[in-house]
Amino acid sequence: MRHLSSNCQNTIFAVSRRSSIATVLSICIASKLVTQNAAFAQPSLVFREYIDTFDGYSFTYPANWIPVKGAGADIFFRDPFLLDENLSVDISSPSSSKYRSVEDLGPPHIAAKKILKQYITEFMSTRLGVRRESNIISASSNVADDGRVYYQVEENIKSYANTNELAIMPEDRVLRLEWDRRYLSVLGVENNRLYELRLQTPKRVFQEEESGLRRVMDSFRVNKVLV
Repeated sequence: MRHLSSNCQNTIFAVSRRSSIATVLSICIASKLVTQNAAFAQPSLVFREYIDTFDGYSFTYPANWIPVKGAGADIFFRDPFLLDENLSVDISSPSSSKYRSVEDLGPPHIAAKKILKQYITEFMSTRLGVRRESNIISASSNVADDGRVYYQVEENIKSYANTNELAIMPEDRVLRLEWDRRYLSVLGVENNRLYELRLQTPKRVFQEEESGLRRVMDSFRVNKVLV
């Protein structure tokens, strides 16, 4: 859980929930509002910047999205009306990772395969008659304005399930689409750790909100943590 104060005005700062010493850190929190002509599930023309000075990363997100506690990620936000649309940040363990650059993962397409494999493992189902289809849409590398190399990966996953998985006759087991989602990831390395910003959204929503979601992706930065 992050401890936030509300007495400053330009940037939101956060301290990691993973450390009890975070409570003694001096944190300045505020909101930075930026107008943008992009529509989210509930129309939002405003973005807010989130900065984690303890773990070393920052990004912008739709101002109407809300934080969710106990989601398993370092930080998690979601659309309050469309639960399938959310973003999270995951960071590799400092004790088990010694990354020097995101290029340690290999070229972007190799990193994309690893991410897709991870998604499929996470979404593995024990239900009968469930089938998943997945594909990599794009994988690219770019040098951002901070001079660091970032990978951007875009993938699509569909889930199908039988309407009557216990039916004996094949004609009674009709396969239907459960969900069709777009997954967007940004990978960066700093402090010898791998950072991943992950965006999830239904495909139909992505088609309407692509420019806003890509703005979130392009905003992701990793920062040096001063010990």
